[in-house]
Amino acid sequence: MSTRRSTRLLGRDLAVDLGTATTLVHQRGRGIVLDEPTVVALDAATGRLLAAGTPAYEMVGRTPAAVLTRRPLSDGVITDADLTEQMLRHFVSRVSPSRLLRPQMVVCVPSGVTPVERRALEDAAIRCGARRVFVLEEAMAAAIGADLPVHQASACLVVDIGGGTTDVAVISLGGVVNARSLRVGGNAVDEAVVAGVKARHDLLLGERSAEHIKLTVGAAAPLPEVLRTRVRGRDLSTGLPRTVTLDSTEVREMVEPVLARIVEVVVEVLDLCPPELAGDLVDRGAVLTGGGALLRAMDQRLHRELGLPVRVAEDPQRAVIRGAGACVEDVGALDRLLVTPQRW
Repeated sequence: MSTRRSTRLLGRDLAVDLGTATTLVHQRGRGIVLDEPTVVALDAATGRLLAAGTPAYEMVGRTPAAVLTRRPLSDGVITDADLTEQMLRHFVSRVSPSRLLRPQMVVCVPSGVTPVERRALEDAAIRCGARRVFVLEEAMAAAIGADLPVHQASACLVVDIGGGTTDVAVISLGGVVNARSLRVGGNAVDEAVVAGVKARHDLLLGERSAEHIKLTVGAAAPLPEVLRTRVRGRDLSTGLPRTVTLDSTEVREMVEPVLARIVEVVVEVLDLCPPELAGDLVDRGAVLTGGGALLRAMDQRLHRELGLPVRVAEDPQRAVIRGAGACVEDVGALDRLLVTPQRW
C-alpha cells in the first residue's frame, strides 16, 4: 500500500455500519462509540428532527399525531435520503463534534446493493461531514470482525443476518469468491410474527411487541423445552386491548417461511462454490453474524440443512462494525479491501 493512502485515514476517522435496524460507529483509536437504533422522530408539521436513535425508538407506537417516527432505511438501503442525512449528521456530531477535522468514513454496504443505492449512501456520508468515503461489503466486514482468516487460500463462509438483509459470501485470498444478498432479515421475522398473530388470534401487535416475542420465544428449530410468553395487543373484532399466550412452537411456524428463504440463499451460494473451496468448508464450516444469529437454534437449523459445522461469532451483532473498524485502525493491512467511490 502506498504511503499516500496510509496517511489519509488518520485522527478522527470513522467506520459506519448503517443498518436497517441499528447504526454503529467506530472511531479510530476509541473503538465503538455509538450503537443506536436506526430510527428518527420528526415534527409532523415542519419535518424537523426531534430525536434519533434510542430516544426515537422509545417513541415508536406511542407518539401523538404531532410526532412521527420513521426508519430511513429499508432492506439495507436508503429509502429517504433527507432523513438518513439528518440522522447520520446527528450521530456523527455526537462522536466527532469538531467541524475543522472532517473525518473520512468507511461505510458498509450489502453485497447486492445497486450502484444507485450505494451512491445514495456515499452522498449522505459526504453531506453529513465526511471528506472522503470508502466502501466495504458487509459480508467481508463481518468475516473480518469474526476473526476469519480472509487472506488465506482456504475458504471462509460467512452468513450475516441483519435487520433488513442477509448477506452470504464465500471468501478466499482477501476477496469475495461468491456472494448473495437477500433483502430479508430480522425485520421480516418481526413482520411474520405480526401477520401470524393477526391471522391466528385476530390480534394486532405493534413493532416492539413483535420484536419482544421474537427475542423471548422465537426459534429456528424445535427446542427441548417449549417456551411461552404473554403479549398484549388490540383485538380486531372489538377494538379493545387483549392478552394472549404464545409458545415457541407456534411462533416458529409463523416465521418458518422467512427462515426457509434464508436457508435457500445459503444453499445457492454453496451450489456455486468451486469444488476446492467447498472441500475447505466441510472442515471449517460457516460462521453466523448479525442480530439474526441470536435467534435460538439458528446455528442448529443451518447445520441440519447444510451438513456443515456452524458456529455463532462472538458478539455477532457487532461483527460488521468490528471488521469495518479494523480497516480504519490498520489501513495498511486491509487497504485493498476498501473501495474508493467513483464519481460521475
